[in-house]
Amino acid sequence: MARVPASGVVHTDDIAWHLSFFDWAAELRGGVLEPLLRGEAVHYRPPGWVARGRPGAIALPAGRSVVWVEGSGSSRQALADLVDASIWVQCGNVEARRRLLARDGEEESGLHSEWEEQEIPFLLEDRPWERATVIVAGRPALEHDPGTQVVTAQASPPNAEIT
Repeated sequence: MARVPASGVVHTDDIAWHLSFFDWAAELRGGVLEPLLRGEAVHYRPPGWVARGRPGAIALPAGRSVVWVEGSGSSRQALADLVDASIWVQCGNVEARRRLLARDGEEESGLHSEWEEQEIPFLLEDRPWERATVIVAGRPALEHDPGTQVVTAQASPPNAEIT
């Protein structure tokens, strides 16, 4: 956000908090994306926040030049009409698990397993990489400086087999 000062970030984990791992597109659409597209400020309390008394709200002032929606499922088909561009970060399951454990700790491994059981079928059905504007290698095999370089890959042709 420092490089794009008039931008804002929405985390799908905040939308989905105590709601559902992947059944939250309507909340993101109606609570965040549609108000932004109408030029309105956002002050949204997802259902899980209200039900569990989580303080605060997802808040974005009107007039953001860019709003980054971050998280698995953020570029899903159900929201494609509201998204100008998307970035798919391709990362294998082993690396994804390693990153989750580093971020959340071993005590969340049960939650991670539940999440992955739903994520894999969701992604295989929705195939967000096929709509991605840019595909980035989450763990590229090429030598590079991650502070100054991004390694990308070409999108698969429409008939390519993806497993």
